[in-house]
Amino acid sequence: PNSPGSLGIAISEAVEEAASRADTNYALGSVLNHVCLHQTVIGLEAKKQLEMAGVYPDVVVSCCGGGSNFAGTAFPFIADKAAGKNVRLLAVEPSSCPSLTRGHYAYDFGDTVGLTPLMLQYTLGHDFVPPGIHAGGLRYHGASSLVSQLVKEGIVEAIAVPQLATFEAGVQFARTEGIIPAPESNHAVRGAIDEALKAKETGEPKVIFFTLSGHGHFDMVSYDKYFAGELQDYDYPQAAIEAALARLPKVS
Repeated sequence: PNSPGSLGIAISEAVEEAASRADTNYALGSVLNHVCLHQTVIGLEAKKQLEMAGVYPDVVVSCCGGGSNFAGTAFPFIADKAAGKNVRLLAVEPSSCPSLTRGHYAYDFGDTVGLTPLMLQYTLGHDFVPPGIHAGGLRYHGASSLVSQLVKEGIVEAIAVPQLATFEAGVQFARTEGIIPAPESNHAVRGAIDEALKAKETGEPKVIFFTLSGHGHFDMVSYDKYFAGELQDYDYPQAAIEAALARLPKVS
């Protein structure tokens, strides 16, 4: 009752529910390869739109929790990168749930209880329960095996940003564009704004492509809390992360 929950706990509950009923099956989603593949329609369509506009991105930015949204956005550009295109692929995660930037590259479960197969990934430990930030879709202990491997090999970059900075970016975007982003999407907005500010400092023109992955119409309470000064940043102690990593399953 006192737990803020996590996506890992939700997956465990879903598997338990499906396993207890003969008429129910559960298809694991988000981080797995087939889901990342389906999501690439986002990046493929974006490439066509950029081609029509006569531009090519210098940097591709997307928020990253489990990784399917980022994969869908960035993966179609990886072949271009391999062919010599100078494009950066930037995954932006919450600093309170920093699997790619502070996690351990290891085999771990995709859920809290340990009901899924083991997957090689950047993880904070399957029993890691992140603070109750409002970007609920990013509160996941691990990351896609494909995204994790690309980060490991230096093909994809990953950064972590604090909650208040993401809401500041979301409000700026809403006032400029008339679209209220979801708290998850605010991470990509923050990343794109920061890339634009760097380009402004250097005077170097940049084409920045980011994914606005969802609207925030059902998240107005979180914006209310932001304006009321009730939101906070969470600097998760390294000792807590190390303790969770120490409980990773032993794989020979």
